[in-house]
Amino acid sequence: MTISLRTLHYLPSRWEGTTWLSTQPAGRRWGHAVVPPCLRLLGAFQLASPADGIIGVPPTGQRVLAYLGLHETVTRTALAGLLWPDVTEEHAQGSLRTALWRLQRAGHPVVECRGDVLVLLSGVTVDVHAVSRTALRAVDCPEAFGDQLPLELLSFGDLLLGWEEEWVMIERERLRQLRLHALESLSVALADRGRHGLALEAALACVAMAPLRESAHRAVTAVHLAENNVAEAYRQYEAFRRMIHDELGMAPSARFTSMLPPGRPG
Repeated sequence: MTISLRTLHYLPSRWEGTTWLSTQPAGRRWGHAVVPPCLRLLGAFQLASPADGIIGVPPTGQRVLAYLGLHETVTRTALAGLLWPDVTEEHAQGSLRTALWRLQRAGHPVVECRGDVLVLLSGVTVDVHAVSRTALRAVDCPEAFGDQLPLELLSFGDLLLGWEEEWVMIERERLRQLRLHALESLSVALADRGRHGLALEAALACVAMAPLRESAHRAVTAVHLAENNVAEAYRQYEAFRRMIHDELGMAPSARFTSMLPPGRPG
């Protein structure tokens, strides 16, 4: 038997074996014409309900939901050790129980408890997942988007802005790299279809995200060359050459240099 935190009482009125029993009215439970909340992890953390708007979540509860939003399931022991690494296991488990209780008090079902396992409740939407699916599809088959450039790859902010936990930073970099590869792939595909404006938009978004990334600058240069804007291509190359010389003491790769036609515009 599984139940949601909406129906999980920290101090329940009845207890049978290892299962918490709900005392909530049936009409208040999950699944009765209730629209699931949306968990937003791109930019600032936010839990929102279509019916009630933004839901206040305490900081520890935010960490619990953010981890489940990214990974969907975790054991209590693993999550307690991850979120409270500098205290005893007993203390960490107690802190996790308190965090779960406070989430339950928020009044919206979000987490499901299955013994020692915590699961993000089915139906809760997470913005990271939608962006990741789009980016993975763009990397795998950019041609599938035709003449379109998915705006969700351009408009979202960093994952959990301002959070510095190691597990967040790992996921932030994973998503950043996925987005960069997706935009570079789309830039090439769009340029091949003659959609140079959108191709340039995708490539320049990469440059903005990673100014020292050569492949991003190559993507911009390739679009300029596809439009026969040789002077623009040289300007992009020179800007990158100066930047990595000043920042890293390096020069562009032979691959980048060979992209440019012989001679330089006067």
